[in-house]
Amino acid sequence: MSDLVVTNHLTLDGVMQGPSGPDEDRRDGFELGGWAIAGNDAVMGKVMGEGMARGGALLFGRWTYESMYSFWPNQKDNPVTEVLDNAEKYVTSNSLKEPLPWKNSTLLDGDATKAVADLKRGKKDIGVLGSGDLVQSLMRHGLVDRFVLMIHPIVLGTGRRLFPDGSPPMNLRLADSVVTTTGVVIATYDAK
Repeated sequence: MSDLVVTNHLTLDGVMQGPSGPDEDRRDGFELGGWAIAGNDAVMGKVMGEGMARGGALLFGRWTYESMYSFWPNQKDNPVTEVLDNAEKYVTSNSLKEPLPWKNSTLLDGDATKAVADLKRGKKDIGVLGSGDLVQSLMRHGLVDRFVLMIHPIVLGTGRRLFPDGSPPMNLRLADSVVTTTGVVIATYDAK
């Protein structure tokens, strides 16, 4: 049985929206995109690189898949590009149709939570990057096994949150933590 691992940047007040750039995610009038850039350092790069080196499949919601596809295949001198291009990618969407444009991408048919539960019967771990709406659905169905949260020392006061009001109660166990030179706490929590 594989583990489903959610990896996300968060502010102290739980916002996950638009970490990488001012125009990354302006849904709901969000104007504070790019807040995570200042927190990047070699320590974070090392920890994230180690996670990517473990391999496994990736799972995206439609919005995150389209956003990642519009950026990563065009980054020719970045080692992350090759990892993402070659990774097996699964996408949940009611509006996308196959064939999907990014190589090694498969559209999951039907109910996303059932499709993900079926995927978890495999041997490879499944990583989820971003995909807040999808993650919240997976949490409601008890399908998340681990969170890797890069918690930035910033409060935005607005934006889409990983754990909004109405999220299911969960008891998490801290499995690992690393503090970067910029004060970002990379916390790994086991959900089961």
